[in-house]
Amino acid sequence: MSLPDEEVQKIGSDVLDVLRSIYDPEIPVDIYELGLIYDVQVSDEADVHILMTLTSPNCPVAESMPEEVREKTRSIDAVKNVEVELTFDPPWTKDLMSEEAKLELGIL
Repeated sequence: MSLPDEEVQKIGSDVLDVLRSIYDPEIPVDIYELGLIYDVQVSDEADVHILMTLTSPNCPVAESMPEEVREKTRSIDAVKNVEVELTFDPPWTKDLMSEEAKLELGIL
């Protein structure tokens, strides 16, 4: 059964809130503002697909970070299934960071 658009949007908003609560262990900025989240899709069946990257392919949290994203997103009551896809295309650069993150890190 398909969810109404308002519920899908609410789930999407809740997912973004969760992503903003996850911090890169090496950089004191959440992964959303850091630009590590490329895309979040919520289906009308409450399945979530997150396309993300890491600051580098050799990142020490390459295995644990996607799992943390999956587990925390799955903890949202309305979410049924979560798929986290890791990509390095395009590679992450500082240009992907939000203005807020750049200010936080003194890059602006």
